[in-house]
Amino acid sequence: MDAKSIRKLFDEDRRGTTTPDEAVERLRHLPFEDLGFAKVDHHRALRVGMPEVVFCERKTPAQVAAIFKRLAQHGTNVLATRATKEQFAAVKKSVRAAKYDAAARAILLVQDHEHYGKGLITVISAGTSDLPVAEEAVVTAEVMGSEVERIYDVGVAGIHRLLAHRKEIARSRVVIVCAGMEGALPSVVGGLVGVPVIAVPTSVGYGAAFGGMAALLGMMNSCASNVSVVNIDNGFGAGYVASLINRL
Repeated sequence: MDAKSIRKLFDEDRRGTTTPDEAVERLRHLPFEDLGFAKVDHHRALRVGMPEVVFCERKTPAQVAAIFKRLAQHGTNVLATRATKEQFAAVKKSVRAAKYDAAARAILLVQDHEHYGKGLITVISAGTSDLPVAEEAVVTAEVMGSEVERIYDVGVAGIHRLLAHRKEIARSRVVIVCAGMEGALPSVVGGLVGVPVIAVPTSVGYGAAFGGMAALLGMMNSCASNVSVVNIDNGFGAGYVASLINRL
């Protein structure tokens, strides 16, 4: 439940289309609802402007479905990340409008189609192998109400591919760059634009890439001053922070 839905509830009560008892029932689970195995934070959207997101790893399909259903009942968009098809099947039984994005490994429910961002978020990937992380960033930003553009497979090994998109990148208010191997692409992008660049190291690469550590350390040492870094494979974190910046 966010500020918009609470204002709507007050308006319905004032017009008499909702009774005081109905209003109390709808507010009953603020600030959270205790399911025993999880405390669902319905108050988060009101506090920070974004609803709670479900991280699905190590949760059972039944647990994911129960949490997702409770969040959906409050009328906001719902996002579940790192989800399996089995978890989605459980969600779909109780929330028929839910969709599964296989590329992003995410379960989505869009109930609020309003755009809250003030500009464009561009998500760039160095290679096709980085797409799962990039797509997680895309769906996160879109669920949070931002317009998103994709530019994929433009890594530094063929820098002309990136430069061919300079005009599109220049229109961005925030740029997310996902790269594995040596993680050089965010620095290059940071030198082309005057907006925040959020670097996402991916676990793509051979042995000395150390599961993304080489890319992480390279990005942390970027000489482009507008580059900030999230954790390895954390497309969700990049999409979330980019959306917050885009709302300012």
